[in-house]
Amino acid sequence: MGVLRPERMTKVGILGLKDDRERILTVLHDLRLAQVEPLSPEALAGLVPERGTETQRAIGDEALRFRGLKTALPPVPVGPPHRFDTLADILAAAKTVPIDTEVGELTRENDRLLSEEQATDETIALLEKISFYSDRLEFLRAQSFVSFLGEGDGTDGGALRSALPASADAQFLDDPAGSGRFLVSLRRSSADVLARTAQAHGLRLSALPALSGTPPEELTGLRARREEVVRRRVAVAERLGAIARDWYPLVAAIDEALQVENRKVEVLTKVGAGASTFALEAWVPSREVARLENVVQSASGGRAYLYQVPTTEEPPTLMSNPAGVRRFEFFIRFYSLPQATEWDPTLVFAIVFPIFFGLMLGDWGYGLTILLICLWMISGFPGAQHLPKFGRTFVKRIMGPEGMRQLAYALLPGCAIAIGLGLYFDEFFGFPLFQRLVGYTAPIDPLRSQDVALLLLVAGFVGLAMVTLGFLFGLLKEYFHHHRRGVVGKAGGILFAWGVAFFGLSVINPITLRAITGGGASASSPVFDGSLGLLVLGLLLMIGGEGVQTGMMSLIEIVSHILSYTRLLGILLASVILALIINTIGGGLLLGGTVVGIVAGAAIILVGQSFNVILGVFEPGIQGARLIFVEYFSKFYSGNGRPFRPFGASRTHTTSSLTADGGVVAPMIQAPPR
Repeated sequence: MGVLRPERMTKVGILGLKDDRERILTVLHDLRLAQVEPLSPEALAGLVPERGTETQRAIGDEALRFRGLKTALPPVPVGPPHRFDTLADILAAAKTVPIDTEVGELTRENDRLLSEEQATDETIALLEKISFYSDRLEFLRAQSFVSFLGEGDGTDGGALRSALPASADAQFLDDPAGSGRFLVSLRRSSADVLARTAQAHGLRLSALPALSGTPPEELTGLRARREEVVRRRVAVAERLGAIARDWYPLVAAIDEALQVENRKVEVLTKVGAGASTFALEAWVPSREVARLENVVQSASGGRAYLYQVPTTEEPPTLMSNPAGVRRFEFFIRFYSLPQATEWDPTLVFAIVFPIFFGLMLGDWGYGLTILLICLWMISGFPGAQHLPKFGRTFVKRIMGPEGMRQLAYALLPGCAIAIGLGLYFDEFFGFPLFQRLVGYTAPIDPLRSQDVALLLLVAGFVGLAMVTLGFLFGLLKEYFHHHRRGVVGKAGGILFAWGVAFFGLSVINPITLRAITGGGASASSPVFDGSLGLLVLGLLLMIGGEGVQTGMMSLIEIVSHILSYTRLLGILLASVILALIINTIGGGLLLGGTVVGIVAGAAIILVGQSFNVILGVFEPGIQGARLIFVEYFSKFYSGNGRPFRPFGASRTHTTSSLTADGGVVAPMIQAPPR
């Protein structure tokens, strides 16, 4: 399991006999440890790319057939998984399934009946809308005339009647009930003019069905036909269900087995072949190479050879963090996947982001509210159907359900920290609740000027620590990649950052610096002189390591990045002050005694605090992630890694080729025919 680093990857090659290839690929599929790569040019020198065969085409045809059967049949409970030892077993089992013709006919009939049912429903709905017309529908059709049903929101055909030209010879019949519906008949040559005019007036037009009787007569016949269609669809569904009970387990098993074979065929395009041998290359987690070798040897009876492939290629990235930290991989993938040879920043993000979020929120009322919302999201949004449609749509546009769940898990520790800090600050939706109830005096109040200065100093040192840590990771990265000048430049960045910090304290706040160092901080003090020395030395190292232009630009970047962390306090103050304003205005109206004031005050508090809760999710979340992505990542992180996608998938309806302890299942011995 990797911490601070993605999994170390090794490129391996497998050389074996063609007779063992199918079994080796099967165990590779079920292991799901190897990302098969196109064979290197050196390996292809003595081999040729694998080409498609008739058997492979048969696999594709049968896979398409059984995928269609599985889709057409209703799922039913299945028993124990089926076992197929060879491709010949799968194809032989496929030939025993005789239901294609009947299932195809039933499926096509059901599709036709469904289309007829939908068309009938639409016709019934249209005839119900023209119930005010009592004559025969055939009177509305002629060789040179066409008729439509018009609908408008509270309007009739009056506006349309006056807008149509006299050459249209339009005749109107309005619904006397005032529903806004009307019938219009006009010359066929003027139908386009009618459509444009109706659209301009916000009216909807529907063509009338080609029926002959009166609307009540036709409705009776259509409803009877619909009932007949529904009965036939029920019969078709029952027959498909009966077929599924007999055949679905086997169809599902063969479909899954063929999907496995299809994946193996896709891999064959990356494999090289000789007269009787084959070779493939794959990336594998280094800790799994020995296991892979044992499984391959077992599957081939010791006739395959696994070897490591020397390469300078960038390996694919497999992040493997502990369970709690793994929740935060969502943020790293959202930004950019790390390269396999650089640092995995997930652990630091998992520690720092909740602290930033909790500090910027700093209110136990908001923290508890967001915590409850996160628990609701994790449990699958129960009761979400009762929310306003706008709210549901807005949430779906931001992120999918699984992404929302991952975000909720990541916010839980931040909410806990916000609750703890809010209790310490005595902030409950911006109201000093404990002070009013029990006379509690908060040791730190974000609205007291001296406490603001202290919190500002803390934010500055947090920024110094994060910038230093970023440069340290960058220094180690440059060292491991043997970039000596990069090491010098990153070391210069660390020295310059600390020099800036103590020089700034010496000039701006010498009292605080004396309290930290226990010494003087005048213009001739050792601390002041030391900070100047760090500045000069850091500047020289950065210019020497990165060049004059890049080094000078980095100096400005370091100062801005350290100061950027003061937004930790800025967002906290913005939330506290906004809550104070909401409570002051709303509370004043509530205590005014008038009915209007009470209603207005309650509305201001409810809407205002709801708005502040929303800001409490977005502002600390976005700004906390930004401080890590920009000010911290920029010192060492490249990203743009290639994700590790191992060959294989899990099985449901077929047995694996591997035993529970990772061994290879022995093939079944077929009894010889008598």
